[in-house]
Amino acid sequence: MDYGVLAFWMTALGTLCWGLCFWWMHRISSRQDTMLVELREQGRRIETLSREEHALIREVHPQVGEIKESIQAVADDVAART
Repeated sequence: MDYGVLAFWMTALGTLCWGLCFWWMHRISSRQDTMLVELREQGRRIETLSREEHALIREVHPQVGEIKESIQAVADDVAART
């Protein structure tokens, strides 16, 4: 067998493998970019929900204190009557 022909086919095979590897890495990179975009969007949604939840808790928190005071007053009245 002629070594020149063998070298040609080995070079051609190496070039084909390089091209295949480049395409595969590009595909993986594209998927990672898509995943990062989705994660950023999810993070933004979670942050928005967290802010809304925090605002609701701030709104409800004073009412909780008032309810506890009312319950304590009722408990004191009941205790005084018995």
